Amino acid sequence: MTQLSDTQAVILSAACAREGGFLLPVTASLKGGAVNMVLTSLIKKELAEEIAAEPGAPIWREDEDGNPLTLRATRAAYEALGMVADTGADTAPEVEPAADMADLPETAPTEADAATEGQVVRRSREGSKQEALVAMLKRPEGASIEEISAAFGWQAHTVRGAIAGALKKKLGLEVTSEKVEGRGRVYRITG
Repeated sequence: MTQLSDTQAVILSAACAREGGFLLPVTASLKGGAVNMVLTSLIKKELAEEIAAEPGAPIWREDEDGNPLTLRATRAAYEALGMVADTGADTAPEVEPAADMADLPETAPTEADAATEGQVVRRSREGSKQEALVAMLKRPEGASIEEISAAFGWQAHTVRGAIAGALKKKLGLEVTSEKVEGRGRVYRITG
């Protein structure tokens, strides 16, 4: 298993949570040449790769011909974080199946509402670790970082990255946390 520093883990977690897995812009607060050192080490560990930058995208550097390059997380980066790589093979968004209107609360937005607002309704893949994580967090007692780490064999930074990136940003779930005596910080999905 690839050893990651805290800074590398933060940068990769943020990248893997982004659509396309782009490392730039770097969200970690680093000074001077530290950003270049960390990103270069990720390239050497084959956790990041240089690709041609789209117009308007943040630029990592320019190649010999002056073409702009950016950085993208590799499949190995997702594996190092215990996440499933988004290869882009399935270009259709994952959409919740239509629910019976009687089952929906009156104030709940429908898929049609989300579509008219330009939002994509996503859900976890059936049988995935992400789906199991969602189930753990939907329990009334929720789950702590330690409990999730034990259940999936993930490191604490991977759990935090999955909650912040995959659940909050990608799936749009509302995750709350509170300090519980004897268990530490406990996370729950509300709503």
